Amino acid sequence: MPLLQVLRPTLPILIGASIMLTLSMGLRQSLGIFLQPLTHDIQISVSDFTLALAVQNLAWGFLQPLAGALTVRYGFRPIMIAGALMYIAGLALMASAGGLVSVMIGGGVLIGTSLACTAAAIAMSVAARAVPETVRSTVLGIVSGAGSLGALLSAPIGQLLNEGFGWRIGLAGFVIMSVLMIPAAWYAGRIDRIPLPKPAADDIGDASAAMAVRAAFGNASFVVMTCAYLVCGMQLVFLTTHLPSYLAICGLDPMLSAQTLGMIGGFNVLGSLFFGWAGQRWNKLALLGAIYILRSLALAWYFMLPATSASTLLFGAIMGFLWMGVGPLVAGAVAEMFGLRWQAMIQGLAFMSHQIGSFLGAYGGGVLYDALGSYTMAWRIGVALGLAGGIVQVAFALTRPSQPPVLKVA
Repeated sequence: MPLLQVLRPTLPILIGASIMLTLSMGLRQSLGIFLQPLTHDIQISVSDFTLALAVQNLAWGFLQPLAGALTVRYGFRPIMIAGALMYIAGLALMASAGGLVSVMIGGGVLIGTSLACTAAAIAMSVAARAVPETVRSTVLGIVSGAGSLGALLSAPIGQLLNEGFGWRIGLAGFVIMSVLMIPAAWYAGRIDRIPLPKPAADDIGDASAAMAVRAAFGNASFVVMTCAYLVCGMQLVFLTTHLPSYLAICGLDPMLSAQTLGMIGGFNVLGSLFFGWAGQRWNKLALLGAIYILRSLALAWYFMLPATSASTLLFGAIMGFLWMGVGPLVAGAVAEMFGLRWQAMIQGLAFMSHQIGSFLGAYGGGVLYDALGSYTMAWRIGVALGLAGGIVQVAFALTRPSQPPVLKVA
């Protein structure tokens, strides 16, 4: 049966989840554009700004399991709409900031909490529940790819407003864009009307939240995936936070940073579609490890050479292809191991590790830059840890069955 025919009954849900995801991720990934002008204007340091983004990542990561558990009790729609409202409030507070406190609360706490309710774990759980298992990985790749368009649009728009009218107007433009998250979350919330499939005999669908957590951390495949996930967050958030600053230090056109983030967003679509398709056919956990290894090699290549416009855009294309391809692979692996009922919560547990890495990438990169006056040590650490995590993930996945085992819960 053609894929479109299979998806037609749930297209409004999938489109809503995709738009919500593309706005929540795209706007957040573009905040690094405002690092230099914002810090100079309100007289805070680079590490202060990156600390706010690091708090954002920690709030996102540690609240993600809670948001996932709340969707089981209250449904997806109220959680997603509450997240959209917090996103709008956080951006508005950043746009009116006069010091570190407003940046920390708006860009850190509010946006971080919002992401736990609107970003990948929730959107992927909505998409996974809406479609049959036979096309799940492919559809997760499509939603992840559609969700990647945000950076392609928001980064150039933000940079144009920033250069033409100042960083406050740029962030005000982001506030207007974020309002679209509310109707998107409403339509995605139709998933609450679709009943879960009947749990299999070895599924954990009938388990309590505590039993589901124990099942997750008792599964070796899940634990290894969670630990390796840390390097994913560290590498990506280091780039989105510090690449604009690095390019400014290199004396390149400020618009290049927005073009590169847009390039990442564009190739993100292709990568998400490819890895969603590949995850339907091959070992998802081995593919995850391969992504981490290839990213690390790309980072080493780019930072070892003098930065040019051509090399930066090529680097953006490579990293974009490898960017959100992890989304359908992680979501698909969690659904295979543990079923759909607790997917958002268990995926959130893995995501906590990702966000600890994000904290290290955002804040650690700023601290090393302030201390050493360059990003050399930061990218070297990112490359080394990325290679180590990727190699361990691939090696473990290849010594296990291609389909991760499902734990039985008494």
